[in-house]
Amino acid sequence: MRSVVLIKQVPDTYSPVRLDATTGCLDRGLGEQVFDEISERALEVALQQREAHGGEVVVLTMGPGQAEDAIRKALAMGADRGVHVVDDAFSGADALRTSEVLSAALRRIGFDLAVAGDRTSDGRGGVVPAMIAERLGIGQATYLSAVDVADGAVTGQRVTESGTESVRAHLPAIVSVTEKAAEPRYPNFRGIMKAKKKPVDILTAADLGVDADPHAGVRATDISERPARTAGIRIVDDGTAGRQLAQYLSASGLL
Repeated sequence: MRSVVLIKQVPDTYSPVRLDATTGCLDRGLGEQVFDEISERALEVALQQREAHGGEVVVLTMGPGQAEDAIRKALAMGADRGVHVVDDAFSGADALRTSEVLSAALRRIGFDLAVAGDRTSDGRGGVVPAMIAERLGIGQATYLSAVDVADGAVTGQRVTESGTESVRAHLPAIVSVTEKAAEPRYPNFRGIMKAKKKPVDILTAADLGVDADPHAGVRATDISERPARTAGIRIVDDGTAGRQLAQYLSASGLL
């Protein structure tokens, strides 16, 4: 069984975050870029399935050259090989564009099971796995807290506000997992050394046969910085505080 794990390099949550006023993209030069934690958990799910059923675990990411660092960490954790989709045409890609590119990459790689985190820590959209399933015409099971593969199908548990759902999808399929799905392992010294020799394939827009137009799909038409915060109105209770508050709320259109 071949499992392909969709991983992502994201800004460290403790780093400053700012949008580039020219491109509208996240300024990734402000702080450290790290392997997203939810991607680590998705990888752990795939590694556990390989240990149980055999096969191969491939990690796939889409991003700039520095995103290879995330691939190398995934290889150190135990993945067999990596695929890095990198092309300036994909800079600033939204969820729709991302799903198009990753779908093309998955089609090229070939897979039985694709595994992703439920939502990345930078965008938190949570829609790309479902978009990929639609593009590839395969089954999907999202937001799973437990995953298993047997008899040509993937099964799992999804926790909702009203209870726990048991879901099933025939392979090939794509699943997204929550932070409860698995506790990621730490790469050991042997894994780190082996990762240096594991193959990482580089794919471009031309390799995947997707539109190289950097403006393909949705694009931002206007970008502006959020206005600086100013001090609010301070109301001192001198006997007319209630009237002042009512006037302020009325002027703000809140009454």
